[in-house]
Amino acid sequence: MTELRYVYAICEPLGAPLPAGLTGVAGDRPHMFPHLGLVAVVGHVPERDFAEQPLRAHLEDLDWLTETARAHERVIHALMALTTPLPLRLATVFHDDTGVRVMMEEQEAHFRDTLDRLRGHVEWGVKVYAEPDAEPAEGDGPPSRPASGRDYLRQRRRSVMAREDTWQRAERFADRLHTALSAHAERTRLHPPQNPALSSASGQNVLNAAYLVPRPASEEFMDVLDRTKTGESGIRIELTGPWAAYSFVDVVEGSGAEAAST
Repeated sequence: MTELRYVYAICEPLGAPLPAGLTGVAGDRPHMFPHLGLVAVVGHVPERDFAEQPLRAHLEDLDWLTETARAHERVIHALMALTTPLPLRLATVFHDDTGVRVMMEEQEAHFRDTLDRLRGHVEWGVKVYAEPDAEPAEGDGPPSRPASGRDYLRQRRRSVMAREDTWQRAERFADRLHTALSAHAERTRLHPPQNPALSSASGQNVLNAAYLVPRPASEEFMDVLDRTKTGESGIRIELTGPWAAYSFVDVVEGSGAEAAST
């Protein structure tokens, strides 16, 4: 079976071995690949799944993609206990060690600059959702059956106004929260709102942001979020992290014919 090289991250020398028993994508144990005073964390993956054509097909398979993403993140999370990794995007694959070596040589300056910028930092993700359906109708309990066409129109208008009010409150809250959190982050990145049909999350996403925070300041960052919460109905906040700084790493391109990265 032909094996390709799957690169999880670029790091400074770790000074410690990878955790015993750590497995990554395709069940393979990752290893350190030192070059130019940097370290690529690399695993072996089968060509039948990770060559360009089968990989494109697999990326349409949600179950396969979820399993691969979890294995990738498992390795990145383990690295975070040892160093500040520069995570590469999912399924960055090269044909052999030479391809990895060439990629590191071509990107050396970029890797060093980014590692300097990310050192000692983590990424936190914050999402705000408007959930107007969670808010009861004005002044009473469950909506009653309309007694007439006029009652139906009145209930309909009340529902539309409640949704609009919740949406506007959520947007104002998201602006305040983002301003407060940005003051405690070194960098921020606003992602497009999540598509509810794809994310399966309830409500309408009105803020989808990432914050680059010094690791020692993470507790203070979370305190700011807690203090800014209003407890208003119809607004849901989601905090995730700490993550490796995926949102603050420029995409690493492969080295032409040697790479099959997506």
